[in-house]
Amino acid sequence: MIVTTESTKITEIPTEDLNSLSGRILDCAIQVHKKLGPGLLESAYQHGLAYLFSKNEISFIQEKPISILIDDFPINAGYRADFIIDGRIILEIKSVEKLMPIHQAQLLTYMKLGGFELGLLLNFNEQLLKNGIKRMRL
Repeated sequence: MIVTTESTKITEIPTEDLNSLSGRILDCAIQVHKKLGPGLLESAYQHGLAYLFSKNEISFIQEKPISILIDDFPINAGYRADFIIDGRIILEIKSVEKLMPIHQAQLLTYMKLGGFELGLLLNFNEQLLKNGIKRMRL
C-alpha cells in the first residue's frame, strides 16, 4: 500500500505476508466452523466469516463479480468470488459432501481471471475443517 503524506512524500508501507494473511483467514474459518459445525448452507459460513474478518481487521470484498473477457469482449455470466481478501487472495467456500476436482478447477479459473496468486477453497461440511482445506498457488 502506498500512503501519501501532506508533504507529498510517498512512503511504502509493507503489506502482510501472504502466508501470514492466509493463516489469519484460516484461523477465522476454524472459529466459524467450531461455532457453527458442519451441515449448514454456504451463506451461513459466509456471513460468519465476514463478521470475523471485520472483527479481526482483515480487508475483504464479499461476492465480488469475476470479469470474463474473450478478445476484449466482456461476458457477463454472473460469476462471483465468495471473498477477495486484501485484494490478493481469493477465497471460495463450499458446504458439500466432498470437494471434487471441478471445485479446484473453478478456483484455478477464478485465480487466472482475477490475477490472484493465492486461492483458498474451504469445505465447511467436514467434521474437522482441516480436512476440507485446499490451498492453491499459480
